[in-house]
Amino acid sequence: MEARFALQTLQAILSSLEEAISVVNTKGELVYWNEAAERTYQIKKEEIIGRNIRDFFQQEDVMHLKVLATGKPVRDVYHMPRPDKHVLISTTLLYNEENEIMGSLSIEKDITSTIHLNEKLSSASKELQQLRQHMNQQHDDPFAKVKGVHSSIQQLIHQAKKMAKSDATILISGESGVGKELFAHAIHEKSSRKEKPFIPINCGAIPNALFESELFGYESGAYTGASRGGKPGKLELANGGTLFLDEVGELPLDMQVKLLRVLQDREVYRIGGLTPKQVDIRVIAATNQILEKMVAEGTFRSDLYYRLNVFSVNIPPLRARKEDIPLLVYDFLEEFSYKYQKQDYTIEQNALAILLDYDWPGNIRELRNLMERLVVLNESGEITETDLYQVLHVGKEPSVHLDFQVASLAAEKGKLEKERILETLQSTFGNKSITAKRLGMSRATLYKKMRKYGIVFEK
Repeated sequence: MEARFALQTLQAILSSLEEAISVVNTKGELVYWNEAAERTYQIKKEEIIGRNIRDFFQQEDVMHLKVLATGKPVRDVYHMPRPDKHVLISTTLLYNEENEIMGSLSIEKDITSTIHLNEKLSSASKELQQLRQHMNQQHDDPFAKVKGVHSSIQQLIHQAKKMAKSDATILISGESGVGKELFAHAIHEKSSRKEKPFIPINCGAIPNALFESELFGYESGAYTGASRGGKPGKLELANGGTLFLDEVGELPLDMQVKLLRVLQDREVYRIGGLTPKQVDIRVIAATNQILEKMVAEGTFRSDLYYRLNVFSVNIPPLRARKEDIPLLVYDFLEEFSYKYQKQDYTIEQNALAILLDYDWPGNIRELRNLMERLVVLNESGEITETDLYQVLHVGKEPSVHLDFQVASLAAEKGKLEKERILETLQSTFGNKSITAKRLGMSRATLYKKMRKYGIVFEK
């Protein structure tokens, strides 16, 4: 009775798993096929149990048969049992009490959707790269996209332009959302490699089992399901250009060793390949982690760290350069006004004061997303204090005392803004277009502010 109950419990557990589980005997005949296997391959138990697995799959695509033939189990191996199916598979041998092989057990995790998503991301990244190259042709200075008047940003831009002239590796650090990829791309566009590819790869978004094929590519026949003619990896695609390794702290240790060898030898071996392919790449890495701490903990190789950290760029968080917030706010308001075909937006000084007082844990990305939401939701053409409290979670509306402080601060800022506009108009001899550009706002916004402050200035 207990044995029967245990067997029923085991069957219930196997049936509830998301992984496809199958068991074959030494002849290749199916003796177990769970519900997840039915969903994965659209083959019912009644159709396949007792039948030979060769009747349903090509022999060379069946991991069961390979493991039975070689006697060597596999664990978490990328596998394509069918042209339209991608899995991570673990297959092991089954033995009886006399230690004789009875068959094999396979556990397969379906990652087809992950693979398809990665392919779409790669395609989108390529299209984005082409669009960026087209846009950059319209600008003499690629660093013009890096917005900021704060001395820390201006100094970084000055240093980065010098770094761009060399081929040395660069390590960019900073919190999430500060614009690390924007900086990396500007360095590439300012370098002698600007006509060659800029290939970004997010080390935190790729399953460990796919890292090697993504970075190094593979030769035809390297594994079951490999494309005819093979496939180049990101390192080959970046030949002559720049490889951007975002979230490099997520790179597995075994891949760190192989990447270090590429940086030293300047050659790549595809998976299943015997002949090295020469590559000429410039590597820019980025991280929001403290790599020195990871090196001390043994989770990041010290030799790779020192190889990547020839030049370092540490981008400060937005809360450390709040002088840039008004410039970014007006820039984003102009961008989204145009995108959503709305009137030119402006922002109340009280509302701007709240933005200046906020800590911005998501940095520029958070500010940009907030401005987009505000433009979409607001129909008046002016972002107010009330609008902000509806979308920015900064607690309850302030007390009367705080209102007075904010209003006083807003009045002082308004006075300074008026003086700044007048000074700029005088220095440009009343040219409104140049004045608006220097102040980081649209010309329509400048006219609104001139009316607001009663500024009359003719050429």
